[in-house]
Amino acid sequence: MTTFPQTRAFTGFNTPSRVEAEVQDLHVDGVIPAEIDGAFYRVQPEHQFPPLLGDDISFNGDGMISMFRIKGGKVDFRQRWAKTDKWKLENEAGRALFGAYRNPLTDEPGVQGKIRGTANTNAYIHGGRLYGLKEDSPALAMDPATLETDGYTDFGGKMKGETFTAHPKTDPQTGNMCGFGYASKGVLTRDMTYYEISPDGELLYDVWFETPYYCMMHDFGITKDYAVFSVMPMTSSRERLEAGKPHFGFDTSLPSYLAVMPRKPGTSAADIRWFRGGSCFTAHVMNAYQEGTQIHIDMPVAENNMMPFFPDINDKPFDPMAGRTFLTRWTVDMNQNGEEYRSERLSDMIGDFPRFDERRMGETYRYGWMVVIDPSQPVELKGGSAGGWVMNTLGMVDLGMGEEQKYWVGPTSSVQEPCFIPRSKDAPEGDGWIVMVCNRLETHSSELLIFEATRIAEGPIASVSIPVRLRFGLHGNWASAKDLAVLEAV
Repeated sequence: MTTFPQTRAFTGFNTPSRVEAEVQDLHVDGVIPAEIDGAFYRVQPEHQFPPLLGDDISFNGDGMISMFRIKGGKVDFRQRWAKTDKWKLENEAGRALFGAYRNPLTDEPGVQGKIRGTANTNAYIHGGRLYGLKEDSPALAMDPATLETDGYTDFGGKMKGETFTAHPKTDPQTGNMCGFGYASKGVLTRDMTYYEISPDGELLYDVWFETPYYCMMHDFGITKDYAVFSVMPMTSSRERLEAGKPHFGFDTSLPSYLAVMPRKPGTSAADIRWFRGGSCFTAHVMNAYQEGTQIHIDMPVAENNMMPFFPDINDKPFDPMAGRTFLTRWTVDMNQNGEEYRSERLSDMIGDFPRFDERRMGETYRYGWMVVIDPSQPVELKGGSAGGWVMNTLGMVDLGMGEEQKYWVGPTSSVQEPCFIPRSKDAPEGDGWIVMVCNRLETHSSELLIFEATRIAEGPIASVSIPVRLRFGLHGNWASAKDLAVLEAV
């Protein structure tokens, strides 16, 4: 008998649904612009079976990929499991076999040494391929039309590292997918690898180097000439794993770093510049760009840990005020002799999951969007919290004009990561729409909201009723029909 634990991670809005589905022509309130033609992909962690150890965190769930095919003002929905090696082994056994998040010491003996990845963090399109991504494992190749799984890829045998980021970037000039892996030689190692992959899926070159300490390296930025990595003190050790503690712990005694690496074949670890700052929390990157010899990277930054499920390494109480993330710009000058980065706050909105018009990837940009926690608005957690945070608002920053907009979704709702859809390939920056999933907690339902991108305060122009409840998802991306010709047949 399958019985999930009666804990916060598995009850209320977070109750597992485990539903694969295919539904055509979803109900729409409002009007979806006829120019929108493509697919929005996103992923959520969804445990296939009750956790092996009795309880678990959401981040350890199996990947469930959703696709919203939008064309002619209509929306079709398809959802499938990302059938990783872990998913297949457990599906065959009919129960969980793998233990705690990123702790192979807790797995059953029969699966020791198997790839533990869940492909639950991002659904990314590149070169007509769909990748289900989780940063502790290789990229999982999937069919972008059917969502069927092909399997893990090592890009023609050229990828030698064990891991691939959940946050690759596509260079709009070259079309190359830029990515990296941390713990490239295995769990807890300081080894990192940078990769560039052509639109045809060929791994063009890699660069190996080490971080100052083992850390969670969740995201990064690229500019025309550089890859930029922020290092924060979310770390771990063999002793933590042996003690059965959460894999990561936040160590406020360690500094943060900014690494700037030239993006070109032949680069070595010796070519990387390292800059230093105080202890802080960073995870996601909005964008990075260069102005002459200056390198900028814009990220939500908190003075202390913002993830209570990865506690302080010395077991200090979680401080939610110190864990607030604010959009911040770190700047270094490659001609400077100093070893510190400069930091400047760009917004007073408490926000994360930053996105922008990715046609401006690696270049100066004006507009950005985030999931925002607005403490001025009332909150009623009827139906339970969708993700542990009250992310109740969509926020926009206009960095050119110094202006902001917000749209609050109500006291019993929360929002998931926004995604920008350009009106056309050559439309001006910000000319398009924002698409995002909204969690209706009280009714245990989900909607897809569509906004005019630079007028979000006016509210959604269309709301799409999703026939299944979507648990709190992590990341997703848009692919136009022109960029993904295979979708024309969907």
